[in-house]
Amino acid sequence: MKIYCKALLGFFIALLMNTSAMCQSSVFVFEIKEEIGPEASRYVSLALEEAKKGNYPFLILELDTYGGALDAAEQIRTKIIDYPKPIYVFINKNAASAGALISIACDSIYMSAGSNIGSATVVNENGQPLPDKYQSYMRALMRSTAQVNKRDEQKAERMVGVLMGKDSSTISNVLAYSTKEAIANQFCEAQINSIEELLLRNGLSNAKVVKFELSATEKIIRFFLSPYLRGILILIMIAGIYYEMSAPGIGFALVASILAALLYFVPSYLNGLAENWEIIMFLIGLILIVLEIFVIPGFGVVGVAGMALVISALVLVMINNHALDFTYVNKTSLTTAIAIALFSSLVAGVGILFFGERLFSRLALKQSIDSSDGYTANFLKSDMLGKKGIAHTVMRPSGKVKIDGEIYDAYSTGEFIEAGVEVIVLDHLATQLKVKRIE
Repeated sequence: MKIYCKALLGFFIALLMNTSAMCQSSVFVFEIKEEIGPEASRYVSLALEEAKKGNYPFLILELDTYGGALDAAEQIRTKIIDYPKPIYVFINKNAASAGALISIACDSIYMSAGSNIGSATVVNENGQPLPDKYQSYMRALMRSTAQVNKRDEQKAERMVGVLMGKDSSTISNVLAYSTKEAIANQFCEAQINSIEELLLRNGLSNAKVVKFELSATEKIIRFFLSPYLRGILILIMIAGIYYEMSAPGIGFALVASILAALLYFVPSYLNGLAENWEIIMFLIGLILIVLEIFVIPGFGVVGVAGMALVISALVLVMINNHALDFTYVNKTSLTTAIAIALFSSLVAGVGILFFGERLFSRLALKQSIDSSDGYTANFLKSDMLGKKGIAHTVMRPSGKVKIDGEIYDAYSTGEFIEAGVEVIVLDHLATQLKVKRIE
């Protein structure tokens, strides 16, 4: 009886060990091989959410970065520390600056031959060290992160360095480790050359590697963050708004403009680039422009202010600023964003100026409705062509004109005409005259 009991017990133990091995037969891998920024932070969030769906013994982050934005790095570091399962980092060449902070947050660090970790000084877009308040915060961040995983706090702090000189413009004692130096100073568990070697060292040589991939939706969102595509979206927004105002009721121009605005702002909002106040700034700018066109005569301060707010919002959404703080904003990124917004707006304006009338004439109903065809709705006289008069009201482009003491409904060729300006009749459609300004 005892023999049978032992055999049965052995069977159940083997079964449990087998089940445990099966549960742990897969390892989740995600990677950061780009500048640390809002996109990288969102990518890590999505990866960790996906990893929670599986029963993985640990996660592997393959890292190769020269750093990036401090705020995004701090967000990633916090997510890694708070994750319930261990996360191992495989530094495959570079973990500089923000990359060093992220690496130290991981439970275990592995490095390939020829890799480096450290040099976490906080610098501006020109590579110059920022004032000591930023360095002090980064040193504290490095210390507290090292403390979580029982690594040397002082050595982690030294990776930031110390500002020197009367003007605090130089940095000294910046610590960075090669692979061998990192192993010697307990900032690396071992030198490896592949994910498979990392799994072998941790007793999971037969484990299946589950590599995280962005969904089709996320790839599309990233696609619409392209600066050049954003320039096209700005063109569509401006042109759509213009043509909808020129020919109210057409519909598709407004739909195109709204769709372009959504594709412009939503991807940036999801990736942490666009903030609520920037979107509100854009909407306020649009409202001011509409008020200037339809309510306030002429085009003055309100219209200019509206245009300034709209263009500013379009620029700010493209860069990772914080309430107009451009400390961590790359100078090239800022210049590119300004150039794209201004150039796209200029191209849209030139296009409207030269092609607006032609396109508007195609969109507007121009079919002649004559009495010979059985229609009786035409109350205009045939001799109105070529007659001169004045704009009785502001024309945007529709309005009223006064000719020979009589008031007629009219529309311009797409241009804005103030009341009292001389006009000439070019054509008539049903009960409306088509007029243009007399130069």
